[in-house]
Order: sequence, then C-alpha cells, then structure tokens
Amino acid sequence: MKYIETMKLRTIGVLFMAFVAGGSAAQQLIPMPREMRCDTTWRLRVTAVDAKVNTRLHLPAEGYTLDISGSKATLRARDSRGLVWARATLRQLEGADGLYPKVSIRDWPAFPIRGFMHDVGRNFRSVEMLKRELDLFSQYKLNVFHWHLTDNPAWRIECKAYPQLNDPRFQCKGRDDGKFYTYDEIRDVIAYARQRGITVIPEIDMPGHSRFFDDTFGFSMASPEGMKVLRKCLEEFFSEISAADCPYFHIGSDEVHVDNPKEFMTFCEGIVRAHGRTPIAWNPGLEPSAGTVHQVWNSAIGDTIAAEGCSYRYIDSYQGYLNIGSPILNVAKNFMHTSCGVTAADGKAMGGILCLWNDVRVADKSLTFPQNGMPGCLLAFAERYWRGGRMLPTGDETLVPVNTASEVYASLADFERRLAWHRDRLLYDWDMRWVANASQPWLVTLPTRRGARLDTMQWRAARGGVIDMKAFCQHHGVEVKPSMDAWMRTEIHVDADTTITAWLGFDSPGRATKMSHGIGLQGEWEAEGRLFVNGVEVLPRLPWNEPGKYRYHKDTWHQAPEEVPYTAEQFCWMRQPAWLTLRKGWNMVEIYCPRVFDATTWQVTFIPIHIDANGHVSEAKGLRFR
Repeated sequence: MKYIETMKLRTIGVLFMAFVAGGSAAQQLIPMPREMRCDTTWRLRVTAVDAKVNTRLHLPAEGYTLDISGSKATLRARDSRGLVWARATLRQLEGADGLYPKVSIRDWPAFPIRGFMHDVGRNFRSVEMLKRELDLFSQYKLNVFHWHLTDNPAWRIECKAYPQLNDPRFQCKGRDDGKFYTYDEIRDVIAYARQRGITVIPEIDMPGHSRFFDDTFGFSMASPEGMKVLRKCLEEFFSEISAADCPYFHIGSDEVHVDNPKEFMTFCEGIVRAHGRTPIAWNPGLEPSAGTVHQVWNSAIGDTIAAEGCSYRYIDSYQGYLNIGSPILNVAKNFMHTSCGVTAADGKAMGGILCLWNDVRVADKSLTFPQNGMPGCLLAFAERYWRGGRMLPTGDETLVPVNTASEVYASLADFERRLAWHRDRLLYDWDMRWVANASQPWLVTLPTRRGARLDTMQWRAARGGVIDMKAFCQHHGVEVKPSMDAWMRTEIHVDADTTITAWLGFDSPGRATKMSHGIGLQGEWEAEGRLFVNGVEVLPRLPWNEPGKYRYHKDTWHQAPEEVPYTAEQFCWMRQPAWLTLRKGWNMVEIYCPRVFDATTWQVTFIPIHIDANGHVSEAKGLRFR
C-alpha cells in the first residue's frame, strides 16, 4: 500500500496528516478531515454502507470515523449529528465515475457552533430556497442556521395575537409585501434542518431594527405598552416552537438606544429563560446579563477578546459580513481568519456564524448569493471553523501573504485548489463567481497624494486577484486619505497571440449601503481607474447601460437609494468581463487605481477568467504570471 504525506498542520493542537496520492476525490474534501489515510491505487465500488452511532467512540462530539474497503463503507459516529457529517464526507469521496478510494478517516470539529445567518426581515426567502440552502450547509458540516426573522421592513413570523404585524400596510413597501412564515412553515424548516444536523436559532431583534413595530402600534418595543405586546408575541412563539426544537433564541438588541436598557434586557432574557431557552444577543448592543451568549460583530471587540480573553461565552461574527467588500477576496479573508481569536473552542469561544445582510432591496432573489460570494465564502468559513487553527490577525486577513513559503499561503493555495474542484463538480449549479487567484503577483505603489509622479512612488510586493488598498496602506504604515493615487503592475505570459477575458473593477460596493462612485462614465472604468496592456490603454468593450449613475459618496441607510436593487454593471464579478489582447510571450499589465473619495472600501480587482457556454466561471488556462 502506497502512502504519500502531503500536509501537516500543527496549528490546531492536533497533528493533521493526510496521506494521499494522485487525483483522488479524497484530496478535494472540504472541510479537510483531521486524520486521513488513502490508497488511491484502489478504485472501489461501494455496494453497502454500514452507518451506526457508537456513543463510546473515543472522539469529541460530532466526531466520526469512515472506512472504505472492498465494497463496503463503514461509518461510526459519536452522535447522530456526527453520522450526518460522515455521510457528507462519503458523498464527497465519490468520484465522477461512481468509484471511491480506499480510505480511513477520523474526524471531529474544532468548534461546536458553525453557522450561517440569513436576514429574511429585509429580503424574504421562500421555504423552498431555505431548504436548498440547508442542504448546502449540511453538505459542508455547518450545524446552525441563524434565522433573522424580523427587521425594519417587516415581521416575518405569523402572529395570531397581533395579526396586524403581518399586514402589508405596515411593512416597507416593495420589500416582499405581505410575506411571512406560518408556524407550520417554521416547524417544517426546523424539522428539515434537524434531519441534516442543523439547529435553527430564530431571532427577533428587540428593540433594535424594529421600525415596523413602531409603525404598526404607534409605540416602541421598549415602552411599557411595547413590552406587553412583546410578551404575548414571544409566549405565542414559544408555545408553537418547542425548546427541544430551538434551544437558543436570539433577542438582537443591537444598534439602538433606549432609556431603560437594563429593564428591557432583563425583561427579554427572563421570558426566553422561562421557556427553557438560552438567550443570545449582539455585541455591541444593549448590555446582556450573565449567561447570555454574546454574538460579536465588531472586529475591535473581537481583537480585544483575542488579546485579553473575556468572561462570557461568545460567537464570532466579526470575521466579516458577506455583504461588505469583495466576495472574491472574502473567500481568502474567511479562510485566513483566526476563529474566535483562538485555535479551538475553549469554554468561552463557541464558534462562528457567517452573516449575510442585504440592506439594499433585492428584487431577483437568485442574485443574492452570486452578488455576495456564496457559496465560495461559505466553504472557506466551513473549513476554518471545522479545522480551527492559528491563522492571521484581523488587520491582515484581506492581504494574501507575499511569502509563498509561509504556512498560511500554502494552506490558502491548497484550499483554493480544492474549492475550484467543488465549484466545477459539486456546485456547478450555484452560479459561483470565484476563481483561484492567490498566486497572482503584483508590484503596487505605496499610495500617495493625487497627482504625484509615478517615478517618485515606492513599489512594494503584493499578491492576489483583489488588492485591498486600505489594508495594504495599514500594513505598510501609510495614512489613508480621502483621495490618493496608486498603481499596480504585473506580467502575463501566453504561448501565442490571444485575447483573454478578465474581471476588472475599481470599486466593491457594499450590499448594505449604496456608497459608491457609481458606474463609470461612458467609455471609462468606474472610480477613474485605468488599465494598460503593453502601454496601450484598454477601455470598456461595451457601452454602459447607465453611465455615471448610482454615485453616492455617503451611506444611504434608510434612504430612497436602498430601495433600488443593484444592477450587474455595478459589480465587476457580475457584469461582462474586460477583453485584453495579449501577444506571444510576456505582457505588461499596468493599472491606475486612485482613491477618489472617502469610501468604506478601496479594493482593486484584476482576475483573468474563463466563462463556458452556460455562464459557469473558472480559471483562465495557459497563463503564467511574474
């Protein structure tokens, strides 16, 4: 039997050794198991699966073993959820020919909470959509669905005590008017999730994000009248949905000021606990009492916890929201994040929940995931919270390591290889707008004042298809100013004269706010960016449909622009790619990427891509960079 050692990761406190050879599906697993031995000289047809729970199995909760030998797959798990994960691994091990490698796996997660959050209060998603997504979560061993059921536009839970909460007259017009989930539908989703190893955490944000409540009743949640209404609503929910089905309940409490914060939080927590649930609250938010789990969404607080520890149990949601920044770069960001600031769960650090907040109205729900980097980011998140380990501090998470000999870079490059395999084989129908890009090298100037001469600028190395210029400045000690100049340079080799397509973008508009320099003027790229190939300027190939539109240099929270859905032209990963004519040999690519206003993000994208006849995106072939 032939074994080849390909990877050793000691960053999680447990030695990981994967013995693989050739191109087996075992090399492509996400999350990669902790311990695996694989003999790829064997290709086996599995005709029998022996799957059982063994509570005496010497593994942590959710742990499992998987052995394939002869024509049989033997699965053993510490608990029923572990058996779900064992089956998920078995599905990934099946080759395109229906055969399996001879393999032996022992595996378990680093963190007990690995979840995804949907904000359906702002943009409703049907039960059918949610079920398809739950299938995806389970396939990659996520065990929590955080269901944000209320927000400023609407209350999405059936309310028998106060049916006016479901009345479209009081909802935000155009935000899926009249849409809500009946209790039967909620129970159906919970049952469907449970079968797939997933616990549902419902959230009613109280008293934050509750403008619909004020509009409906004429008083706020935190008022004496409001608390009377809330009590009936919560008691109704808890009578319909058992504690066994939903042992956690999220009370929100974020981004709000009230005159009676302690009284209100004590009131909410008391009802939740009286009905046998553990409350969860956002941090920052109104101060919860002892015993409430904190869901941390602010990176500064996350950094403080990582450095100093804390006295409470917490969930990490500060690794970055999917609706902020570049969805392509966010894949690397989630992979390189140190979960909870620790290597594995420690009694306080419980795990993480990846959040998707579409504040801007979404008319076509099929665009929600491609606009926000799903499922690529989800798989990076799933790998990190299953594997754990020490990665990068938050300030460096959006910078691909320049040193290709570093362990973090090697891990990222290996993950990109596996992610590309999943994109093309298991996720082909998910419209995944991502390609492997960490290996792209750049020289980037240290940003300086507008109008500076290029020959006076200092160059530094960078890497990746998306460069976060603000993080680049921070890394090199450069003060970020409202407007600055910068250039990027790389070389591409091709074996013959050819034309390639590439994502090119100078802006990453957030899906939570319309802040952006907008679509480029006719014949120009957005944000005054410019592209040169071998000294010749490359301009947009097609005319813009809406040149110069959607320019907002301030946040647009709760304003009219939030009700206008994004168009494909505003995202470089959604619109038609740029066309570049390359000549045989080495070609110089130069990009002028100024900062034109005090934007939240400053990210520059250049990634050659291939698009097939079905619109499926993959890596461009036959290119070399230097």
